Amino acid sequence: MKYRCLVLDHDDTVVNSTATIHYPAFREYMKMTHPENLHFTLDEYFLYNFDPGVIGFFRDICHLSPEEMTQEEAFWKEFVNEHIPLAYPGMREILWEHKEKGGLICVASHSFSHYVKRDYDHNELPEPDLIFGWDLEPSLRKPDPYALHEIMRTFDLSPSDLLVLDDLKPGYDMARAAGVPFAASGWASNVPEIEKFMRKNCDYYFKTVEEFGEFLKT
Repeated sequence: MKYRCLVLDHDDTVVNSTATIHYPAFREYMKMTHPENLHFTLDEYFLYNFDPGVIGFFRDICHLSPEEMTQEEAFWKEFVNEHIPLAYPGMREILWEHKEKGGLICVASHSFSHYVKRDYDHNELPEPDLIFGWDLEPSLRKPDPYALHEIMRTFDLSPSDLLVLDDLKPGYDMARAAGVPFAASGWASNVPEIEKFMRKNCDYYFKTVEEFGEFLKT
């Protein structure tokens, strides 16, 4: 087994959620509160979630007040409650094969843990061994390496035993801070700036789910 533990991002890495859920929710909220922000395209939404990240995007680029940030999160929660994303084709087989070989699957996500559990159940994915979601204290969420340190402590693993798979820069920053190998999942979007950064800086870059699956077998 190449890596004992796969540490997976959730949205746009395991499930196709930004294009089908998060971006539509963003547009619906902005339509009600800040229609001047409706010009942001899906690719721009991906780019700003990449850097500076969702908090920086809402606060510094969309100019939401602290009260509006709280309202947006509540609106997003309700939207996500009513929409379940689908796993990318091939991901189910990859994760089950890893588990059946005795591997661990952990999730480090900016989604709430109960949504991650729901999505894994709905898509018939193997139950994660640990989940570190948005319900963590803000200081412990990605890009902080807390999740990786906890995984290594819990399962007595070294950094080389883990592989982080994520489509955005917070996951990259988290992995680098803990000295853990990082692979970029490039199948959710086609934003040149993101792909250029990931190909240049990451240990591995996979444009398709199939490429990632083949990598784990070698």
